[in-house]
Amino acid sequence: MEGFALDLDALGTGAELLDGRGIILGVNAWAQRLLARPAAELVGQDEHDLLHRDRQGGTLPRAQCRLRKAILAGETAQTTGEWAERGDGSLLRVSWLATPCELGDGRRATLVLFHPESAGQPASRLWGAGAPITELERLALLAEATTVLAAGRLEVDETLERLVDLVLPRLADWAVVDLITERDEVWRFAVAHTENDEVVRREDLEGALPPVPRESPMPLARALRGAASTAAEPETYQGPLDSGIALEQRRLFAETGMHSAITAPIRGPREVMGALTLGRSEQPARFTAADIALLEDISRRAGIAVENARLYQGQRRVAETMQRHLLPQMPYVPSLELTVRYAPASDASQVGGDWYDAFALADGATALVIGDVVGHDLDAAAGMAQLRNMLRAYAWTRQRRRPSKIVERLDEAASHIAEISMATMIFARLEVTGEGRCELSWTNAGHPSPLLITHDGLVHDLTGGHGVLLGVAPDRARTDAKTTLPPGSTLLFFTDGLVESPSRSIDEGLYRLRREAAALAHRPLESFTDRLLSRARAPGSDDDVALLALRVPHRLGPPEDVSRRPAGG
Repeated sequence: MEGFALDLDALGTGAELLDGRGIILGVNAWAQRLLARPAAELVGQDEHDLLHRDRQGGTLPRAQCRLRKAILAGETAQTTGEWAERGDGSLLRVSWLATPCELGDGRRATLVLFHPESAGQPASRLWGAGAPITELERLALLAEATTVLAAGRLEVDETLERLVDLVLPRLADWAVVDLITERDEVWRFAVAHTENDEVVRREDLEGALPPVPRESPMPLARALRGAASTAAEPETYQGPLDSGIALEQRRLFAETGMHSAITAPIRGPREVMGALTLGRSEQPARFTAADIALLEDISRRAGIAVENARLYQGQRRVAETMQRHLLPQMPYVPSLELTVRYAPASDASQVGGDWYDAFALADGATALVIGDVVGHDLDAAAGMAQLRNMLRAYAWTRQRRRPSKIVERLDEAASHIAEISMATMIFARLEVTGEGRCELSWTNAGHPSPLLITHDGLVHDLTGGHGVLLGVAPDRARTDAKTTLPPGSTLLFFTDGLVESPSRSIDEGLYRLRREAAALAHRPLESFTDRLLSRARAPGSDDDVALLALRVPHRLGPPEDVSRRPAGG
């Protein structure tokens, strides 16, 4: 549904497209005729200032404008008995309905549909159940379906839940969604109805269904094979039945009390995804041909949305699997606790460039790494893997070199070998001395400073050793920093996705991280890391996060021979 474009002239009533400030972006020919104004006189103007009037023709205060409230709230709204000033100075009494939508370039807008009403005409009802919907409401519902079902990158379950909310109670008392799974099994995803304006699920009627029969003429079986929409009633499923799925439909009618139903296929661009059934038990009217046509329009939009959601979920699984395979297992570090975490971005179909690493060096020291390659795509992931492998090679062959010298060599080589533009990184060397002290030396290539959290909850930013990002100035010398890690302290490396988000500044994120890290200082390392990730990461963060945490015991013995074994995380 991305890239959807509204064809205003295809709508059989007056239509305007407004931006978030109420400026007219486009109008159709119907609107131009009704308002007696050419498009050139409308487009680019403030819709409220130009058109909205009271019944005497006076200016309508902005605070009283229902349409502006709907635009600002991003909600669907409808009203009647309002007045618009036509190009000839006369007043036109109108009913309108507004619904949010998304333009092809990703911008948000509001679609306004309106038609004239006579002064003595009773006000049309707001959305509700029972009475037949008007053509204006039908067009608005389809516009809302397009907006709601195409909004963002949704999971399949979320898409279907939005579909149920869209049709209840506007079109029916009951909504039933049957989904054909990726294994060609049928799953009754939802049996829902409304009670006191709340959507309530009948979970006892949901779950696995028998397979779809190939030749059955029954409505649900036909819809799940992709045939045209069909009306049904309890009598349809009386007498001898030809399949297990027909028996389930008989049970559905008996349990819900539906006296009239229509079923339409949920058809994607390439295959049938399932079926949508609407049923009436309290509304006395039976479904009409117009209702069937509307259901088919909605189910077509739902089919595209479900297929997009499945594609997104598939990409998400591939991306997460690839990312996790690129990230290494942690080595066993004698006398020290070490754990790592990786949290994918909210849009996990994009593979990130965040990574961590830790590996033993031949001289008994342990290398610790955290990094972030610029970008959120396969190129970033590939660049991350190249940097990691090159760094391991340089660190191993240049024993007892300062971290800065190893990173200088890496930066110089990466500019010619690795397929990256820029990257941030911290490379650290951890040694346990013969006296039982834990010595850390590091260099920082433009990365957020690591934190050192003492057992007493004091938090220190390890700000030393800072230099420019990798890929910016490969010939520039780098510096080192060094500190001793106190007994019982925790060392935390992290990527910027933990502290930065569209909803807050990086300073706010760092303050929250320090506060939460101090509060969790006494927690076991695994619990410390999990809780810190959940508490400090901003809700809705659109970046992935890598964490590497190390805990120094209260009593640290002399160094031992390094052996490898997988660690938690």
